[in-house]
This record gives sequence, C-alpha cells and structure tokens, in this order.
Amino acid sequence: MKPAVLALADGTIFRGRALGFEGETVGEVVFNTAMTGYQEILTDPSYKGQIVLMTSTQIGNYGVTPEDNESHRVWAEGFIVREAAKDPSNWRSRQSFEEYLIEHRIVAIQGIDTRALTCHVRDHGSQMGVISHVNFDDDALRETAKAVPSLIGRDLVREVTCPNAYEWTQKSIDMDSPRGESSSFAQDTAQTPLKLVVMDFGLKQNILRSLVDLGCQVRVVPASTTAEEIRRLNPDGIVLSNGPGDPEGVPYAIETVKQLLGWKPMLGICLGHQVLGLSLGLHTHKLTFGHHGANHPVMDLRTRKIEITSQNHNFAVRLPHKEDDCTTLKAQQFDSFAGRMEITHRSVNDGCCEGMAGIESPILSIQYHPEASPGPHDSSYVFGQFLEMMKGRG
Repeated sequence: MKPAVLALADGTIFRGRALGFEGETVGEVVFNTAMTGYQEILTDPSYKGQIVLMTSTQIGNYGVTPEDNESHRVWAEGFIVREAAKDPSNWRSRQSFEEYLIEHRIVAIQGIDTRALTCHVRDHGSQMGVISHVNFDDDALRETAKAVPSLIGRDLVREVTCPNAYEWTQKSIDMDSPRGESSSFAQDTAQTPLKLVVMDFGLKQNILRSLVDLGCQVRVVPASTTAEEIRRLNPDGIVLSNGPGDPEGVPYAIETVKQLLGWKPMLGICLGHQVLGLSLGLHTHKLTFGHHGANHPVMDLRTRKIEITSQNHNFAVRLPHKEDDCTTLKAQQFDSFAGRMEITHRSVNDGCCEGMAGIESPILSIQYHPEASPGPHDSSYVFGQFLEMMKGRG
C-alpha cells in the first residue's frame, strides 16, 4: 500500500497510508465525533474547505448508498480515518467506501494515530493542513499547509449555493426500501400547504425532506436572492439553511435577512442561525475547534431538558451578555433589530449559544441540525414548532 503524509500548518507531521484518489489536497483540519454517517458528512456542503478527521476507529463498514447523499456531490476537501473497512456489509450498499472516494476524486489518508491528531486539534485548534500521496518532503508540505488561505472572512456560500431557484417535492427516504423510495409513512399535517422559501447557503437535502413531510410547499432560492425577490414570492415562512464557513463572509445575505425581519416567520439553521444573529445586531466568533459530530448535548433553557444533537460549525453567535462562567447555562434576553429576543438553547459542553427565539417577532433559530442525517432525532420537533408558528400567522 502506498504511503501518505498529513502535514499541519504548525509543522506537525503524521504518516500513514494512501486512501482514495491519488493526489494532494489542502483544507482546514477538523474532527468529527460521529460513529456513522460518513457519506452524509462527505456530501454536506458545510464541509467545503475542510479536511474531515473521523474519530471512530473504522469507517466504511456499511458501504455507500446513493440515496443517503445530502447533496449532488462530495464537498469535503479530504478525509482522515484510522482504518477504512475493505468489505462492507449492508444490503443497501452499492459500492465500497474507498471506491466512492476514488469516484469523487477525494484524497484521503488512513493508518495514522487519529486519537493523537484529535487531541492535537483540540489542544491547538483547527488549522490548515495538507494530505499528500505524491510529495513526501516534510518541509515543503509544511510550507504548503502554511500557505492555505484562512476561512475567516471568505465567502464559501457562493461556491455551494444553487445557481437557480427550484421546487423540492421529495419526502423522507423509506429505509425499508432498497431503492430509497419516498416514505409512505410521512404524514402531511397541513390541510392547505404552507409555502416556504428556503435560502440555500449550502443546504442538506434532509432539511427539505423534513419540510415536505410536514406538508409544506418548498421553493429553494440561491443565497444571493434579494429581499424584494423573496417578497414577490409571498411565502408563509422563510428558512435560512446551513452552509460552510464564516457568516461574516456573506454580507449580502445578512442584509437580505435584515430587510425581512418580522415580515414572515423565519427559521435559521446552523449557518442560517449565524446569519440571522448578525442581522439582528449580534456578533459571531470562531471556535477553537468547532462542533462537529452527532453527540453534542444541548440544553433547552426554558425546560432545562437536554437534547443530543447533530452539529457541524466552526463559528458561533456570541452571547449578548458576557458571563464570568460560560458554563452556568443561564437564559439571556436582549434587544435586537427585530425587537426583544431570548437565548433559548446553550451547549452543555462549552456554554455557547445554540438557539434563539423572538419574543416580539416570529423568529426561531438553532445552531444544530434538527434534520440530523447523520445523528439523533431529538430535535426534529423544531420543524413542528416552526409549522405552528406559520399557522399562527395565517
């Protein structure tokens, strides 16, 4: 098996074995603590610009199924695993994990100490790195990693958003069907379909399926769509999707959302939550190593209940009021461009803002992924809450 090298911008070198497409790739190295869901992770546009390190010891056990993709292509720049499974076992699988990487030209590395690398990223922060199957000059690779542009301030959304608006009608996948047919169990709860506009900042398709399951008519629009264009569509609600990178890199989207505040019910998810926060007058900041995984505990400050959530973000909304101890998980209220707001959810791990809601405006916003994919479904109720918010405005 061919050798491969991972070099980090701080000069750290890890040696392993080549996996996937032969070549070289660069990106920001982040770790993901999910034990499954590698296919959904690879095809999540939020990973644009990033090399993903999986902390689970073996990846690829159940192969690859096209119906499980979260978008039309792979977006991660590279992949790091301890061991790639050679013989997948899954009746839905169409190809092996490595075959999938090769088909989509993804440079990956296996056989390194992923625990040591995870601890290094945790202690020193996410940083740029390079995986190479063709260049083994440590000094040259270090310089390559150092030269990779930072994701701070970059507009990655323009690279992943849809080029044109479109309608989405597919429901959730029936997991009992080998062909991935639409589920016959999804129930339409809206007698008259509510019309939704989804701003595509790099969305996952399971968000759209979840909305269709609730009986909504879903129209997806590019991230550059103006407030005037959205007003002409006259939806019952607006969804701001997940996406990659720094929310401050998309000032055009922030301005659009700001102009729409209070007009119709609005739901922000992940990057959409951050864009909404900036439009409300809050600030965002980069986390040391981000939240990436399917096992992040979040507290609902109104009920004090804990949800296990799926997350993928390197930036977060800064809390409106500073605290000496960020882990006290206190509720906060604040004034915004949309009137009085409240912080509704906080991370149990580090106390950062995980959710907001309007007191005077129809706004609901969460940092994590209620659609999961991969991950637990503890937070799927958020879509139902948003549906009721729209009905209440009808």
